[in-house]
Amino acid sequence: MFKMTVEEVFAIKNRGVVATGRVESGTLRVGDTVQINGGPGVKVTAIEKFRKQLDEASAGENVGVLMKGIERKDLNRGDVLTSSSSASSSGYYEVPPI
Repeated sequence: MFKMTVEEVFAIKNRGVVATGRVESGTLRVGDTVQINGGPGVKVTAIEKFRKQLDEASAGENVGVLMKGIERKDLNRGDVLTSSSSASSSGYYEVPPI
């Protein structure tokens, strides 16, 4: 389950919107779909860490996530990005047997 709280938001002309923050849990890969506060999915087009392109981001890393298909006004500080596959549509998680 990927989860990241947005610290800052930037708009890059002709590229999309970048949300920066620390990955709290899980892993995110380029091409994955994320949800903003549980809303509709948005595709991740790039991930950067200290101006270096990454293929994936893991828990504990400070990263910038570039997304297309949204505008700057759709994303604010404090919003939560989650992977669309992190929870079922009912909101319950499947727990493996002990």
